[in-house]
Amino acid sequence: MLDSLRVVYADPLFWTFPVAAMLISTVAFLAFAVPFTLLAWRQPAWAEPYRIQRRATGVRPIVGESLKYVAVNNGMLVVLTIAAWPLLRLSGVHGGPIPPWWVIVGQLLFFIVLDDSLFYWVHRYLHENKWLFANIHRVHHRIMTPWALTGHYMHPVEYVVIGVIMLTGPLLVGAHIFTLYLWIIYRQWEAAEGHAGYDFPYSPTRLVPFSDGATHHDYHHAKVVGNYAGFFPWNDLLFGTCAAGYADDRLQRRHARRSR
Repeated sequence: MLDSLRVVYADPLFWTFPVAAMLISTVAFLAFAVPFTLLAWRQPAWAEPYRIQRRATGVRPIVGESLKYVAVNNGMLVVLTIAAWPLLRLSGVHGGPIPPWWVIVGQLLFFIVLDDSLFYWVHRYLHENKWLFANIHRVHHRIMTPWALTGHYMHPVEYVVIGVIMLTGPLLVGAHIFTLYLWIIYRQWEAAEGHAGYDFPYSPTRLVPFSDGATHHDYHHAKVVGNYAGFFPWNDLLFGTCAAGYADDRLQRRHARRSR
């Protein structure tokens, strides 16, 4: 048994998949979240037209607590991912020659759509199940006017579930490790931007067709009920779970962006 495990963990992909991927995930989130958090801390005049909520963005003491959640949640996910390596190595995620650009782009779009849809249903269930909301998801909803660092401010169980959702697409298609890295970096951008408190028109998430950008999830924090998807509005529109007033606000924001 021990000899078999030694062989499994001696696989070079072990270092490039669970170890490097989780390191990239943590570093990418902090690289995006720290500048956004500094922006929300200072609230410069030039960024005010892009601020989503009119009330002050966040509470400063939450920054230190958020860093603790970043450390604990990411550390735990690293340990669990490493422990799961004997199963993860069977997924088909691989190294070798990088695939053509259109394969990478197609897979990334698939990951974005799948992740947002899975997040919608899991997130909605966390709200509709009273026990899960009270004991798990309520931690994340201590934040009504988020700062970017609060993208990882959540109960460890919820963080692991979101990590599993993030990996589902790459595991399903057996993605190349380079595509996986790109997806993780993009997903951590989403996590930071969705809690940044600002909606900039030329954000990478705005370049994805039909995305509502950071506004969609920020509105969820403000209202608590509704807007369960991450960035795309279609699931909330289709299943009637848009937050109160969001549909009208969405139209007003679109009109304001066009007139700038």
